[in-house]
Amino acid sequence: MTNRMPVLFLAHGNPMNALADNAWTRAWKSIGERLEKRPAAVLAISAHWYVPGVAVTSSPHPRTIHDFGGFPKALFEMQYPAPGSAQLVERVAALLAGTQVSNDETWGLDHGTWSVLCHVFPEADVPVVQLSIDETKPPQWHYDLARRLAPLRDEGVLIVGSGNIVHNLEAAAWGDGRSKAHDWAERFDALAAEFIERGQHQPLIDYEALGGDALLSIPTPEHYLPLLYALAARQSGDALTFPTSGIDLGSISMRSIAIG
Repeated sequence: MTNRMPVLFLAHGNPMNALADNAWTRAWKSIGERLEKRPAAVLAISAHWYVPGVAVTSSPHPRTIHDFGGFPKALFEMQYPAPGSAQLVERVAALLAGTQVSNDETWGLDHGTWSVLCHVFPEADVPVVQLSIDETKPPQWHYDLARRLAPLRDEGVLIVGSGNIVHNLEAAAWGDGRSKAHDWAERFDALAAEFIERGQHQPLIDYEALGGDALLSIPTPEHYLPLLYALAARQSGDALTFPTSGIDLGSISMRSIAIG
């Protein structure tokens, strides 16, 4: 019997999901309830910390960042006071030896992290460290970096990528979340799911070669790259499921992935 932790890619979508009770948020809650072992900590890779360089949140009490606008007051009042983890910060630096990793006490937990973890761990009692996404590096670099983090799974750390496989805000139908999905969004979401199920990661790393549907689905890479961090940690024999799916607002994939 293994103590290896699973890996998650959670499609966070609209920040209002933090307050919502819907099929997606109930699935995230179920993930937390079904974990066989409580994580020692969470390493989160969120689309919303996309900066030059690699950094980790090193504050013992990371702040809740409300990095959005135009939403109800209740969302801005929400807090997710999970503690940090100095031990995980040190371990990430050791695993990524040779890559400069900065300790950042000013960043905290952005909504890509807390809007999903508030459902997975509603008591905010599991330590959380965020890892930035280096905006200067190509997808292959991110996948290779993430593979170096895979040993964390055997050390009680839950790796959580938070983003969206399809994320095109310019094409979103903000007035009606029930709007029909764009054909290209549905096609690319389904194609990505096929590659994920088959364990074929290279086409997903080289997504720009997949054509027009991919380019429309990923006009900018920050919401897509957390997927690669999750896939890179998959081990031989890991089970794989899609706890959530569907297209929100016509152009936002809500496909989440549970590995292991």
